[in-house]
Parts: sequence; structure tokens; C-alpha cells
Amino acid sequence: MALLQIAEPGMSTAPHQHRLAVGIDLGTTNSLVATVRNSIPEVLNDEEGRSLLPSVVRYLSNGHAHIGYKAQAEQNADPKNTIASVKRFMGRGLKDIAYAENLPYDFIDLPGMVQLKTAAGIKSPVEVSAEILATLRQRAEDALGDDLVGAVITVPAYFDDAQRQATKDAAKLAGLNVLRLLNEPTAAAIAYGLDNGSEGIYAVYDLGGGTFDISILKLTKGVFEVLATGGDSALGGDDFDHRLFCWIINQAKLDPLNDEDTSLLMTKAREAKELLSSKAETHIDAVLSTGEEVHVTVRAEEFVEMTQHLVAKTITPSRKALRDAELTVDDVDGVVLVGGATRMPHVRKAVGEFFQSTPLANIDPDKVVALGAAVQANLLAGNRAAGDDWLLLDVIPLSLGIETMGGLVEKVIPRNSTIPCARAQEFTTFKDGQTAMAIHVVQGERELVSDCRSLAKFELRGIPPMAAGAARIRVTYQVDADGLLSVSARELRSGVEASIEVKPSYGLADDQVAQMLQDSFKSAEVDMAARALREEQVEAQRIILATESALEADGGLLSDDERAGIDAMLADVRAKAQGSDHQAIKAAIEALAHGTEDFAARRMDRSVRAALSGRKLEEI
Repeated sequence: MALLQIAEPGMSTAPHQHRLAVGIDLGTTNSLVATVRNSIPEVLNDEEGRSLLPSVVRYLSNGHAHIGYKAQAEQNADPKNTIASVKRFMGRGLKDIAYAENLPYDFIDLPGMVQLKTAAGIKSPVEVSAEILATLRQRAEDALGDDLVGAVITVPAYFDDAQRQATKDAAKLAGLNVLRLLNEPTAAAIAYGLDNGSEGIYAVYDLGGGTFDISILKLTKGVFEVLATGGDSALGGDDFDHRLFCWIINQAKLDPLNDEDTSLLMTKAREAKELLSSKAETHIDAVLSTGEEVHVTVRAEEFVEMTQHLVAKTITPSRKALRDAELTVDDVDGVVLVGGATRMPHVRKAVGEFFQSTPLANIDPDKVVALGAAVQANLLAGNRAAGDDWLLLDVIPLSLGIETMGGLVEKVIPRNSTIPCARAQEFTTFKDGQTAMAIHVVQGERELVSDCRSLAKFELRGIPPMAAGAARIRVTYQVDADGLLSVSARELRSGVEASIEVKPSYGLADDQVAQMLQDSFKSAEVDMAARALREEQVEAQRIILATESALEADGGLLSDDERAGIDAMLADVRAKAQGSDHQAIKAAIEALAHGTEDFAARRMDRSVRAALSGRKLEEI
């Protein structure tokens, strides 16, 4: 008797061979989940047919929580306990959060990531995000009828190490196995590259609810190569809402508002913004808790004028990304729009004018990231079909370096390096008998440690005592496919080793990242001068120590006049090293080196005589 295997429509005919994996777009405003069925990526809807899940969580006094549409509907009535746009808090301290004073939440400013006080207790952004991810996981398992083997979760390209780690922690808390953290613009490129068979240079312009990303990608014969990235993780549709909210307050001449009225008018501002994408004007009507009524009309051209500076803030990183990729606008074959905020007509117009081409938007900008993530998840789960032979090459957004003597930064992995990657450099000891070395990992583009961001510190101990410069310490930086960093240090002769997984308490905001890049361009000449000064100061310290050590050991080889001359040159080097003229320090060092050449020759002669004393010629 033959057995027939029957499958539900849309399910594989061999479900035991198909491993269930999903792509999740964890968004600032909305989140969604997608999967691949019958080789076609599709977004999974909830039981009411809705694809989007508002990224909103309301905590109740009984410890439970409402997530999504229900929480969003209750936001105005209970703003303190209804957390929205939590993505902006991931991996951040209170000082990193824009408009914190205008938000209705009770923040607790603890060392590390900010916490929020709710009716259900103190919650971290990781816990809030986990509620959203768990809801999407349940949606996927209900739709697919089985447990998931894993998920690809998207993050802004400019999320730093702390923000990526916080996202990964939230997924783990939600019961998800993270197959990969994938940059959002790269996910969009996957969706367009596979769906449309596109090849060439593409710009992915991603303006979401709370973050902006720009990526320049090269798509060719199944290879997706990210050439450069840029962006601002503190700029998005929320900022357009906030600008309109401020305009409403000014127009209606309102006094300072309580949390409930603030939440109400922010909701009204968001609704008006969305309507102005298709209407010439809209009316904003609201009744405040004080009984005061608000009635204002806003025209589309007024909204464009009040938010034009926000649109301009996206063009600057786009220009920089092109420069980093060593390309011009003429080299770009197309522009992909991602994120709900790109529905605003003046945003599309600005993007089209800058790139001199009509942006692509034939895939829903709200869904394209999740669809691309689903394709990647399907491949990572092992469901590779014929024709799925393609390679994804992503990059890191900021250089990773190490502190060297004098507070200088030695870049180990330069920004826009393809990941995953590993780079190693060898360093040595500065002093005789040095048995430990401090490893300071930094992030940024400047020449001095003080101008970069500190990521982690650890120590390599147990180095055998040797002369300065004799030890060989290999420091290896490894960045995995998720963009997370680990660092190890190994003394090659003895084999002693130490390592650290870099997990800072909270990380850089992307406006800080962008500012760091901008500063590096503006300050290049100043930085190089500062580096030259530090290098000469370090060299001065080295030659002073070496000369003092030689004088202590063999000072008897010198006459009183010769000793006085060397002491004078030493004093000159010390004095010049305190100044800011690196050329003067270099000249003093060279004078000391030249002035001690005869002394060095005498020391060498004494060493040779000592080595040969009492030995026969045939022994030598």
C-alpha cells in the first residue's frame, strides 16, 4: 500500500527536510517577521491579517504586558507604562537619549544601559524588546506549525557593538536562536537583488522610525558586497513627529503639558504627518485633559519647511558614504528606499535629486528588510535551493584600534573592512623587565585615544622579563558576522595568552559616530601634528631611559667633561619633551644620539673585551 504525504498549502511537501527559520525586522516604530515558503519570501500576518506589529509594550500592575496594537491604543491613557520606540534606548545611557526630558517615562540612570520604571517593575530596553520579539516568534510558530530553528534579526548598519549585543540578548530572552545579526540596508539589498536580478552599484537609503542608514553596495553575479556605510541612529520618523508636535504647541500657544497630553499630541502629530504624504493639508483637533481644545491646520508645504533640515541631515552621510566607497553619484545605478518614513514625498524628492535618479520603491518599504532577512535566514538554516549560490559581504562602520605608548591609536581593523574578519599585529615591551602589558581597545578615526571611544581594557600578565623591545606580543582582533568583536593577546616566546569579548555597558549613538567621522576629516592635520608630537615624546622618553641605564652601568668610561656634556644633552631632551614643538624634540634626540656615539662605541669595546677575556682563539 502506497503512503501519500499531504501538506497544507504553502508548506513544503517534505517538511522533515525543511528547517523553519525567519527574518525579523525589529523596528523603532513597527516590527514584523517573514519566512521563505516554496522559495518565495513572505511576511507573516497576525490572526487579523495585519503584517506590522507596533513596537509598543504596555506594562500592567499585575506583571503582565500588552504588546502591539492593544498597547498602542492604550498609550495616551497610560503613557508612563507604555514604552514606544524602545530601539532608541538599546545599549544606551540616559545622556545618549535625545529628547529624554520630553519623554513620559520614569528613567533610572544606572551605570550602563538606562532602565525604565513601570507598573510591572523596573524594565531594561532589552526586556522590552524581548516582549516584541517573543510576540513575533509566537506569530511565526503559529503560522508555520512548528518550532523555529533560528532567526536572522536586522539592526541598523551603524549600531555599535553594545547595541548589537543588546539586540542579541533580547532575542535570547525571547527564546530565539540568532543565526545572524544582519544590517538593515544589506537585508533590503538581498530582497531587491534576488527578486529583481539587479546588478551594479546600488545605494540603500533607509529612513525608519528612529534610525537612518545609508549603504553603498555592489551587486554582481550573486555577490553582495557592502562598499561603505553611514547613517545616524538618532534620526528617523519620530523626529519628524516631534518637530510637528513642537509646531502644534507653538501654534496653539499651549502651556507646558502633562504626560497624557504630550502623548495625545504626539499621536496626533504622527497621524497628521502620515496624512500629509497624500493630502495638501490636514486638521489637528484634540481635547486636552484640562478641557482646553486644540484646533490647528497644517499645510503640506509648512510641514516640508519645518522638517527640511531633518531631510538635509540624511544627505550629508549619503555624500560621505559615496566618498568612502570612492564613487560619485554618476556611478550609482539605482537607489532603494527602505523604511516607512521614505513615504514622505519631500524625502523621496530630496533622495531623487541627490542621486539624480528615481528611487526604487516597488517592494513595500516597510516589508523589504524583513523579506531580505528571511532569505538570509532560510540559507543559514540549510535550506539552500538550486540557484541560491550567493555570497554576502558586510562591513564594519568604524575603525577598531589599540592604544600604544603616548596615548596614540594604532588602527588594527580599518572602517569599511569586510566582515567577518580577523587582523593581528605584533607589539613589544617598552621597559626592561616588563612582565605585563595593558591592552586598551578603542573605536574611532582619530589619532589620539582621548578622541576615540574606549571599548574594553584587559591585561596580559606573565611575560618573561626581557630587555625592552625583545618580547613579541601578537594582538588579534576578530569581528564575527554579527559585527561583534573579540580581542586576544599572546606572547609568542612563552605562549602566555589573555583575551576578552568586547561587551561595553552601552555604546555610541550614531550621531556620535557620524560626528567622530566628521571630526576625523576636519582635524586630520591637527591630529597628525598631535601624533607626531606624541611619537617624538615617546622616543624622547625611550632614549632618556636607555641613556640613563648606560650611564649607570658604564659611566666610568667618561671623563668629567664628557659626562657633563651628556647630562646637558639629557636635560635638553627632557625640557624639549615638555614642549609642543615636535621638530625641536626630534632635534634634541638626534643631538643626544650623536653626542653619545663615542660612549656607545666604548661600551661595545668593553663588552667585546669582556666576552673574549681568557678565551683561546680556537675556542672563538
